[in-house]
Amino acid sequence: MTRALLALAVLAAACGTDDPAEPCAIPGDGAGVDPSGTFCERLSSYRLFADLAAQTPADGVIPYDVNTPLFSDYAKKDRFLWLPPGTSLTWSDRDAFAFPPGAALIKTFSYPLDRRDPSLGRRLLETRLLVRTDTGWTGAAYVYDDATTDATLAVAGTSLDTTWIHDDGAERANHYTVPNKNQCKNCHAEHDDTIDALGPKARHLNRPSRDGAIANQLADLVARGALVGAPADPATWPREPMAYDPTTGTVDARARAWLDINCAYCHNARGGAARTSGLYLSLDVTDPAEMGICKPPVAAGRGSGGRLYGIVPGQPDASILVFRLESTEADIKMPELGRNLVDAEGVALIREWIAQMPGSCP
Repeated sequence: MTRALLALAVLAAACGTDDPAEPCAIPGDGAGVDPSGTFCERLSSYRLFADLAAQTPADGVIPYDVNTPLFSDYAKKDRFLWLPPGTSLTWSDRDAFAFPPGAALIKTFSYPLDRRDPSLGRRLLETRLLVRTDTGWTGAAYVYDDATTDATLAVAGTSLDTTWIHDDGAERANHYTVPNKNQCKNCHAEHDDTIDALGPKARHLNRPSRDGAIANQLADLVARGALVGAPADPATWPREPMAYDPTTGTVDARARAWLDINCAYCHNARGGAARTSGLYLSLDVTDPAEMGICKPPVAAGRGSGGRLYGIVPGQPDASILVFRLESTEADIKMPELGRNLVDAEGVALIREWIAQMPGSCP
């Protein structure tokens, strides 16, 4: 047996099939994942898409969007969820919805060839799967081939040289990073060192669908029977503004929403990776010092940029927060993972937020 066939045989055995030509086949003929958390070699094995290249979901796979996306080097994202038949999500006012075992979150990253005209096409980069097993969540990434006929499991991660035409008409380039399997935990362990979903929270999903066909995503999930436990009055459902859209909220509300999605998965007091910093950026934090206002850093060094406080009211350039958001150096930049570039629009919002803050620091 050749080395390649031996590798396929090992994959087949791991996925419960003896056929090395089709490892990790999912039972049935519809969408599904392996609830044990074993990952197939090819994304197509899950039958999650009716048209993979177009990202058209298969029956039972539900597309969704969030009010403010996590910045990922200007990559666009298509988000979907899949629930085993007869199961549902369980509502939470604050945290991510509870998912049943065997459920999956699917997120595809891509670069439009020209951000000014999406009709010109895009380059699919990767699809990340997060699967809810009986014991918790586990994740993996799949990288697309050049023809976009399928995507292959990238356990060790990889990097992709990418280019696109940006909003200003200039060509941009990025050494896009696909995370390895172990790095899922670095971002998704929001609380208590345990991997969990991040995006599917009431305040993020309380919005119309991207194409406008669904007036409210939460109401649609309830109507489908895919979400239970929601308060009867939709007016009481929490909602974040869209950080980049001034028509949806004040500068303060939109800046807090941006920090909530981009920073609070680490910077929270409930077991996040940055809990020892004392800097908490969740939407529900009200203590100015916990938010970084006139707060000295726990550990000085290059990450402080010689600045004294996390946020100095009225002075973005004197604030550590802005210094780190504007850096691309590995030991300075924040967030630490998931970006090589600076979110110019997000930083502009945070600058505006700090500039209009009243008061001063000692």
